[in-house]
Amino acid sequence: MTGQAEPGERYRVTLRFAEDANGPATAGYWTNPDTALRIYRSWVGTYGSTPAHIEICEQAGDDWRILRSWTRASGEARPTRD
Repeated sequence: MTGQAEPGERYRVTLRFAEDANGPATAGYWTNPDTALRIYRSWVGTYGSTPAHIEICEQAGDDWRILRSWTRASGEARPTRD
């Protein structure tokens, strides 16, 4: 996967074309959470029935916190927050 977030782009949506971590992937970065969520939902609608892994994350310092993720096998998951 290539690409880096520009300053202010706190939301990342990643589409990995295989459920494992080594599959080819693409990602986009946004400043607006509504835009990122709309892209996430669009990708779930387009690729959700394939063996893809789709996730939306929010930047938290130097890390990315997963807000939602999707796989065909599990559907949507929302990690619990501390």
